[in-house]
Amino acid sequence: MVDFTLYSHDAGPNPWKVAIVLECLGLDYQHIYMDLKKGEHKGPEHTKLNPNGRVPTLVDHKNNDFTIWESCAIITYLADKYDTERKLSAATPEDKFIELQYLFFQASGQGPYFGQFAWFTFFHPEKITSAQERYKDEINRVWSVLEDILSKKEWLGGSKCTVADLSFITWNEIAINTKAIDDPEKYPKVFEWHKKMVEMPPVKKALEEKAGRQKH
Repeated sequence: MVDFTLYSHDAGPNPWKVAIVLECLGLDYQHIYMDLKKGEHKGPEHTKLNPNGRVPTLVDHKNNDFTIWESCAIITYLADKYDTERKLSAATPEDKFIELQYLFFQASGQGPYFGQFAWFTFFHPEKITSAQERYKDEINRVWSVLEDILSKKEWLGGSKCTVADLSFITWNEIAINTKAIDDPEKYPKVFEWHKKMVEMPPVKKALEEKAGRQKH
């Protein structure tokens, strides 16, 4: 039996944020892919684990089937409990709050706005140009913030790549692949940061698995 079960989705960025961290920590896990079109994530088998009926949800079989949902909460749990050598997470209380600061920024500033851009661009039944422009502007604003931060240090937390950095990867991929960035040359540090992360072998493995699932 695997140590963790990750309730996931083929393409959804948030479950793959968690998969990246699981891979980087070398933890043994399995995906259970939810069919969102069939509403499996809203069914009783899943909502008994996650009353919000969204993905990801993580079950830790090593810890009495402890169950947690919300991607950044899951990432924080994994880092606190299983990154005992602090290779991917903060080592001091002060750095821990900086790490949380960026995880909250990802969850409140990056994910929702990047997601709304994708929705209004590709899935909304009617074209609403003002909504597309609003969320595209927010993507560029968030990247401007990141560019400013990364022009002063290599990683968000400072001296090393942490789960805070890793949490941005999948939504950055959305922004890049949908050409939501107005002028890529304005963000050299963000592209450099992103490139370093996606070339890490565990990250590469997770993203290749994600790409393979999307071909199904």
